[in-house]
Amino acid sequence: MSYTTIETELTQGVALVWLSRPDMRNALNDVMIGELGDAVARAVEDDEVRAIVLAGRGTAFCAGADLGWMKQGRAMAPEEGRRDTGGLAAVLRALYESPKPTLARVHGPAYAGGMGLVAACDIALASTEARFCLSEVKLGLIPSMISPYVLRAMGERRARRWFLTGEVFDAAEAYRIGFLHDLTPPEELDAEVNALLGHLVLGGPAALSETKRLIRDMAGRPIDDDVAADTAARIARVRTSDEAQEGIAAFFEKRQPAWVPRALRDPAGRR
Repeated sequence: MSYTTIETELTQGVALVWLSRPDMRNALNDVMIGELGDAVARAVEDDEVRAIVLAGRGTAFCAGADLGWMKQGRAMAPEEGRRDTGGLAAVLRALYESPKPTLARVHGPAYAGGMGLVAACDIALASTEARFCLSEVKLGLIPSMISPYVLRAMGERRARRWFLTGEVFDAAEAYRIGFLHDLTPPEELDAEVNALLGHLVLGGPAALSETKRLIRDMAGRPIDDDVAADTAARIARVRTSDEAQEGIAAFFEKRQPAWVPRALRDPAGRR
């Protein structure tokens, strides 16, 4: 598929999606959002893809919404406006609910909608040079579509400050409040991303999908009889699957499971 605002690659089971409007600091417009949605959907449907990485070309990860695009909303009828903005909501949800692990590689500014993309991914790794900002209120806007994901990523109490002040904060603060999983010097960012991907592709594809669903379903639920019964039923079902039986057999036979990408397999077959 040919795109104009993003680039895609598939390497060793990893779909790499690059935001590629470097002259606009990868600002989101309707074209980029549509292309992102298509690329994520294709990655989810491709059996060769084991994980999805979101990254940015140029000096920024993503500067948020393209204000030229946002300005056009004033001339739209209400229903047209909802369709126009709904694309980003769909992309964020697709990343969040993807059955395959998603990872954000953040190397520069991630502002507004860019923070939403980071928060919607399962794992966020950043360069120490990354910067973050929920700048919407300073433009008379609100961080509406990204709010469910950012709130989950940093928590309500911390979000109150950053949503309301529109301050820029650095990668160290983003890590401190739990928005990022890890920080690394800029020159080591790709190595860190690759190391983590090396772990992700060793997991059973169905198990990874089930685990993502488990996290969504269990987060915030009280630990009661219903949760005990639900979790027992899930593992009872999963352990009878072909994938689980292959994983258990591989453990006892001291070999790698069949789902491990060929390029990453130990020639001797060891675990």
